[in-house]
Amino acid sequence: MSGTLYGVGLGPGDPELITRKAARLIETARVVAYPALAGSESLARSIAADLIPETAREIVMDIPMTREREPAQAAYDAAASEIRETLKAGDDVVCLCEGDPFFYGSFMYLHARLKGEFAVEVVPGVTSLTACAARAAMPLAARNERVTVLPGPLPDDELEWRIAGAESLAILKVGRHLPRIRAVLDRLGLAEQAIYVERATMAGERVLPLAGAPDAAPYFSMILLTKGADPWL
Repeated sequence: MSGTLYGVGLGPGDPELITRKAARLIETARVVAYPALAGSESLARSIAADLIPETAREIVMDIPMTREREPAQAAYDAAASEIRETLKAGDDVVCLCEGDPFFYGSFMYLHARLKGEFAVEVVPGVTSLTACAARAAMPLAARNERVTVLPGPLPDDELEWRIAGAESLAILKVGRHLPRIRAVLDRLGLAEQAIYVERATMAGERVLPLAGAPDAAPYFSMILLTKGADPWL
């Protein structure tokens, strides 16, 4: 029989936010796979390091961080090929994913390649969105309120009209796009209401008003915004 592929969410970075189910699967894994930026250590592995058995075989997926899609797609093809052979041999594979596997998670690319051939189980994790809201002590929505989630690389004009129509807002993947996102929020008169969160739950975490955020923001940063004062009361 073929093995099962598990996509396991690890949460935003604090190892204590790993779910009990995820921890159990990692602790009993014979084969563990995880992404790593080419030439760098894996953040996903570092989150779960104390749970990975010494006897487990590790499959490192070297994923290049480029604007072009082709290099990353080729890397996922190669990773899927190695995982495919492992599953065919009857071994389960526990794939580690930062945050939640299906919320901007890298596991979705493996899922798309392997879901038709093998049993796949996805274990959800604490998302960066909810982690940032918790660290900023900022409720996202209540009753019939809508939450809009936007990726920072969107063009300025699209960011502007989507932000203008939002009630509660999260902008992810801020990074190098922070100066122009801040400029969009300034034009809309919303910058003073926005909160900037960097590396939520990890070492080096910062939570501060957007006005105090650095222009050189890391990839793991987010902007949160709710329109109006205490709309949940």
